[in-house]
Amino acid sequence: MSVINEFKKFAMRGNVVDLAVGIIIGGAFGKIVSSVVADVIMPPIGLLVGGVNFTSLAITLKEAAGKAPAVTLNYGNFLQAVFDFLIVAFSVFLLVKAINALQKKEEEAPAAPPKQEVLLEEIRDILRQK
Repeated sequence: MSVINEFKKFAMRGNVVDLAVGIIIGGAFGKIVSSVVADVIMPPIGLLVGGVNFTSLAITLKEAAGKAPAVTLNYGNFLQAVFDFLIVAFSVFLLVKAINALQKKEEEAPAAPPKQEVLLEEIRDILRQK
């Protein structure tokens, strides 16, 4: 089997395609959540703590000297990333919880017994009556 045929067989398996779709949707979802955090959640939080813009929070390790820029530790960007992660993680948790609840309801629904079992129960009931 040629390498191209092997690769085609590998790439067209259901799991690989599902994984690719999940990664693409996850990337788009991450951008949406980052926007929600940066544009909707963080401004009120910044206002509550005194009008602080979290992305501009930094510690200057070395001042700018001549043409050399200042060396800063940008912990505000880190805080922003942490908030993004927490919201994405919580969203995924809620999604998985909802999916598990739906699966649990499907499992709880009693399945109709097979015809053979129904017939055997009817025969049993007739024999009990005699």
